[in-house]
Amino acid sequence: MTQDFNGFGLPAKLLLALARMNFTIPTPIQEQTIPLALEGRDVLGSAQTGTGKTAAFGLPLIVHLMNNPEATALIMLPTRELATQVQAALLPMIPVPNIKTALLIGGDSMFKQLKQLSLQPRLIVGTPGRINDHLERKSLNLSRTNFLVLDETDRMLDMGFGIQIDKILAHVSKDRQTLLFSATLPANIVKLSGKYMRQPLRVAVGSTTTPAANIKQELVHTTDTEKYGHLLTQLEQRVGSVIIFVKTKYGTEKLAKKLNAAEHKADCLHGDLQQRRRERVTQSFRDKKYRILVATDVAARGLDIPHIEHVINYDLPQCPEDYIHRIGRTARAGAEGCAINLLTPADGSKWRAIHRLIHGHDDPSIATDDKKPAGKKFGGGYKGRGGSFYKGKSAEGGYKGKDSAEGGYKGKGSDFKKKDGGNGAKPAWKVNKPRNKGNFKAPKAA
Repeated sequence: MTQDFNGFGLPAKLLLALARMNFTIPTPIQEQTIPLALEGRDVLGSAQTGTGKTAAFGLPLIVHLMNNPEATALIMLPTRELATQVQAALLPMIPVPNIKTALLIGGDSMFKQLKQLSLQPRLIVGTPGRINDHLERKSLNLSRTNFLVLDETDRMLDMGFGIQIDKILAHVSKDRQTLLFSATLPANIVKLSGKYMRQPLRVAVGSTTTPAANIKQELVHTTDTEKYGHLLTQLEQRVGSVIIFVKTKYGTEKLAKKLNAAEHKADCLHGDLQQRRRERVTQSFRDKKYRILVATDVAARGLDIPHIEHVINYDLPQCPEDYIHRIGRTARAGAEGCAINLLTPADGSKWRAIHRLIHGHDDPSIATDDKKPAGKKFGGGYKGRGGSFYKGKSAEGGYKGKDSAEGGYKGKGSDFKKKDGGNGAKPAWKVNKPRNKGNFKAPKAA
């Protein structure tokens, strides 16, 4: 166990670069990962957000490139923002001029990227889609790449990058060192590590399903009609930078516009913005040109802005794990922060899932009554967005429920059709036929 970075045996030039950056004491993930990676071992790691993962894989990568002048390295990440941020974090650490970098991300100028590649960079940082684009154009050669980092791997797989990752790794040297970091370790991550890693050593620091202890979490019970008013109250009662998460791209723009009209300086960030606009919005927020950033989950991972003091979940995330990443935007590097959750009656099921993930049990303050309100509210009835009856899309789906776990007729976990693994019981429409639903006719059983 080392008390400072001198104990890792890093090159003197690299130590000077770290001293200029005021890197003094390694974080736990750095303390555990760096020695193993310097030995050339593959590492499968997980840690809470904001714990220094970038330096944990970045320092061994830089040492590898310094010791192997002909080698190149590749870092793959799920989003443009995260890739941009990782490159920016690593550049000041690189102490020698012969390690040039290239940033390959979607939405950015292809001409600019081709110019970077023409300089024969030894460190490639990018997202799978654009990396594949360059491989297909033959503007990128990874045959000398023998150091690979896959960061936020669970997110990359969630976003559907699995096939593209396979294609990219077919171009990378098989005689390589691989560092894989993931917030969680589901079966697909374990399968990926078995396929592409050589006897990886497991490194886990803290619980990846528990928020940092220095984040104060608060619940504000509200309704859809009162939610915006409660948001304004929270903003007026607090000082410091705020990031507000909403569920849709349109919602970010609408809410940012309303806040500006209410004399709160705000801007929005979502996946449909052009790359230049996304960079401008992020940099302006970093420079404190406005106080509030309204964002979709595109900003939940990788946005490292130390002065964010408050995270407000205006809409709860669909996936409980995303809650950890959202609120991890505050309380970075040991600072304190606050997470405020605006909870409507429709959010009960989502909050219970989040609470179970973190604490292992339901929140006793939230009702567990399974009787769902009708209409368009969460868990609704006929044509409800989370409906358990007709065209329901919730986890309790209904007729042709797309994500049905317990679904009704033709639901993917149907309790009607035995061949679907059900028990043969009659579906809801057979027991309680809908009333006043126009020309709706219940489907016949096959």
